[in-house]
Amino acid sequence: MAKPAGISLRIAVLLAAFSGSLSVSSDAAATIIDEWTSVRVPPPPAVKPVTIDKTTTALLMLDFNKQTCNMQRRPRCVASIPHVKSLLAAARAAGVPVAWSLGGGGKPADLPEELTPAAGEPIVSSGVDKFANTGLESFLKGKGVRTVIVVGAAAHGAVLYTVSTAVMKGFKVVVPVDGMSADNAYAEQYTAWHLANAPRVSSGVTLTTIEGVRF
Repeated sequence: MAKPAGISLRIAVLLAAFSGSLSVSSDAAATIIDEWTSVRVPPPPAVKPVTIDKTTTALLMLDFNKQTCNMQRRPRCVASIPHVKSLLAAARAAGVPVAWSLGGGGKPADLPEELTPAAGEPIVSSGVDKFANTGLESFLKGKGVRTVIVVGAAAHGAVLYTVSTAVMKGFKVVVPVDGMSADNAYAEQYTAWHLANAPRVSSGVTLTTIEGVRF
């Protein structure tokens, strides 16, 4: 006996939907590992000049000590020192407070000669988040700081985590992309993308260059 046309049509629609759901499930099962070599690099994030309010801004110099910034482990950090030195000089000339951090068990004497803390500039030691278990937040708030400029190593370590925490604590953050360094270019690229796109964090971050910082 022939089936009524309405029932046949209904069955065909259900089969098509079931087939489609299998296709979606199969696609959804792919992971980033499966797609790793086919992922396209996104366009670079916007880099903008920034005019600093000298009365409410501080400069954070992160982990330039030799344990984390050396030619063997991180030559890109060593190459950034002359550029960062110019930013440090400009900040001091403008009367902007400066704070330092040390990573990898470093001591103040382990900082390069070009980047030597001045009297009264605090130095904290911590892991990747320089606010964790240090007096950095108290120092900044005591100076009336609302914006921090962050440079240092590693981009995907101290810079990424300290910037993220700073935003969560209510600070605005300026990151010169030529002042943050990592083991390789990809880590710097990823960090710039993350800071420009991460939920909540990106709204408090401005990417710039050292020359783009105007005091």
